Amino acid sequence: MTFIRLRHGLMGSALSLGLLTALSGCMVGPNFTAPRTAVPSAYLDDSPTGHAPYVSGDAVDPQWWNSFDDPLLTKLETMAVKQNLDLQIATQRLLESEAQAQIEGAKLYPNLEGNAAYSRNKVSDNSPTGMFGAAFPVVTEPYNLYQYGLQTMFDLDLWGKNRRAVEAAVANAKASEEARRAALLNVEAAVATNYIQLRGTQAVLGITQKNLESANQLVQLTVERQQAGLTTSLDVANAKATAAQISSEIPRLIAQRDALIGQIGLLLGQTPQGLPQDLLTPVPVPLTPPTVPVGLPSSLLTRRPDMREALDKLHAATAEIGVAKAAFFPDVTLTASASLEAMQFSNLNEWKSITYGLGPTVTIPIFEGGQLHGQLNLREAQQKEAAISYAKTALTAFTQVNTALVNYTQEHATQQALQTDVRQSGIALGLAEDQYKQGLVDYLTVLTAQQAYLAAQQNQAQSLEKLGTDLVTLYQALGGGWEGRY
Repeated sequence: MTFIRLRHGLMGSALSLGLLTALSGCMVGPNFTAPRTAVPSAYLDDSPTGHAPYVSGDAVDPQWWNSFDDPLLTKLETMAVKQNLDLQIATQRLLESEAQAQIEGAKLYPNLEGNAAYSRNKVSDNSPTGMFGAAFPVVTEPYNLYQYGLQTMFDLDLWGKNRRAVEAAVANAKASEEARRAALLNVEAAVATNYIQLRGTQAVLGITQKNLESANQLVQLTVERQQAGLTTSLDVANAKATAAQISSEIPRLIAQRDALIGQIGLLLGQTPQGLPQDLLTPVPVPLTPPTVPVGLPSSLLTRRPDMREALDKLHAATAEIGVAKAAFFPDVTLTASASLEAMQFSNLNEWKSITYGLGPTVTIPIFEGGQLHGQLNLREAQQKEAAISYAKTALTAFTQVNTALVNYTQEHATQQALQTDVRQSGIALGLAEDQYKQGLVDYLTVLTAQQAYLAAQQNQAQSLEKLGTDLVTLYQALGGGWEGRY
């Protein structure tokens, strides 16, 4: 409803601008034109094959979180859009900017007011009027005065000051709309990132707990071998130290898990107790799709909300220059009033009770101590700053996409290497344990293999988590996620 109301307001302001341009005169100041931005022909690609793996040039999916094929993640995204408090704040800021545009737009129309008054009056006997009352026909006795009527005022806006102000206000309202969309995208990305990190932490916690069970079994085995005289107390101490070291990681992982659940609750605008209980049940980290659509670089400038917001801010700053320039010229205002005034209420509606006034008022700036020049210099500097900010935002957008693409594609190579690491470390640990039971190796060999296997498993789980969060970062850099949800 907000978006529809804003669009109708913008259409109404555009019609008003067109009508008043024809009736009132010219508009000083520069007209806004979108700056040209250099767009690369393709995103950064350093792969040997000549094309970025795992990605395609297809259009970005607005609901990209569905690519993880995780129903709970989709449910959390829906809840966050409805309940996130930062998003609600951004919505109120949008409403504020719309109201400001409405206030500025009212200046384009005549101001019509009605008034009515009653007063009991008496001229002082000691005033000049009272003292010379005998010589002049002046009423010195108390009397009533009744009056009501209409008055109007209309600024001709010959130089477009009001129209430029409306143009700036509408552009600022559109910038607030894009800021709200950017906030929506950030919330969606934060929910997905925290959810994937939660699943990754739960996976590492499960791996650590499972390895602790294995470590405790080795402790028991070592104790039995020591009691049988097959090993020394040193091996028993090393086995117990290893189990204790693994056990020490569990509280940290539990705290990290609970912190992530709390962060998801904050994003959803509620306490952790109100979150879906499915979050507490460990499930595998959501897998990334085989191919990710990233679109074309040329579409990035119109898809990212921050780029659209920067463009609207530049538009507003350009219009403000026109407001500052128009202040140098005379301001012509038409005023008119008509009312009925009588000393007797019964005579109030007689034609001879009519009083009226009509005429223009011209205001010309003569000397203001350099205020107008300072205001113009300020607006021109702000416009240049907005143009630089737009250029920086565009450069940042392409840099973020390139960086996210490299991180995502390279993490795939890391994941493949870690799969081999886990497989071979598991084989090495099994062989070490068998040889230790046969008395062929000392416990240090088992300890080394055990630590390597645990590290490989944890690294693989963390890499899988990073692969998912890298994809979320890529989608966020691409600017997808707000279309069709506002």
